Amino acid sequence: MTTLLRQGLRRYVPEDRLRRLQELRLGIAGLGGIGSNVAFMLARTGFSRFVLVDEDTVEPSNLNRQFYFPADVGQSKVAALTRHLHELDPGLQIEGLVERVADSTLPRLLSKADFWIEALDGADMKQRLVQACLLATKPVVACSGMGGFGGPQMTVRRLGLLSVVGDFASDVEHCAPLAPRVVACAALMADEVLCRVWQKKD
Repeated sequence: MTTLLRQGLRRYVPEDRLRRLQELRLGIAGLGGIGSNVAFMLARTGFSRFVLVDEDTVEPSNLNRQFYFPADVGQSKVAALTRHLHELDPGLQIEGLVERVADSTLPRLLSKADFWIEALDGADMKQRLVQACLLATKPVVACSGMGGFGGPQMTVRRLGLLSVVGDFASDVEHCAPLAPRVVACAALMADEVLCRVWQKKD
């Protein structure tokens, strides 16, 4: 299916690279400030197969940094984000799962995607998801530190199949999660996914 987005992408992305991006199944665990913005950036870059996982609904407090709008409040994040992504590109293949990422669901969830983006809130579950990805030899990009404003510079740390993005210092529990740094972190994560997939040898 040739959509307007994909038609435009061909001006910048070689056909063989675009095919690689479109074939990969990307999983995004958590559709808040990180996950929702990462999803849009990766869709705009040429990825077209997504597994979106989140149990929450959109709340007014989400609108300051997440890719949702006032009309989305009260809807599941999975449904709202899926709709917005399809407005951008109707040809996207999206599997939306309104459920909690937990020990009992991890094996089934991990099998649904080739590459995972960790965008969860709780430190314990973040760690469990990353560990499960590494045990399953699936690449994963995670985040750590993007709270407040004007904080430490964000960087990317690579450890084998794992990439961690953030300033590794600012905790959103103590520093308000504001759009500039949250979206900056999401952009670096999307860029890291692209780097890993683009540079992968056949």
